Amino acid sequence: MTIEASDYVDEVMRRWPATIRAFLEQRMHCVGCPIGCFHTVEEACREHGVELPVFLAALRALAAEPCRESCGCAS
Repeated sequence: MTIEASDYVDEVMRRWPATIRAFLEQRMHCVGCPIGCFHTVEEACREHGVELPVFLAALRALAAEPCRESCGCAS
């Protein structure tokens, strides 16, 4: 499954915990935000002034990285 602009922020971070790094690096306040389960990646980018195509590429790259056994993600 590929991360899409229409995916909810909270779902992305829960399914691929490594993507949290991308949110933090962009200073997006999505980690732990109660609105994360209602905001899509596209909406979060718009709210924080982050370029969607660049951010999606970063999320997808992080999600594709091999996980450590203790990570608990779906990969």
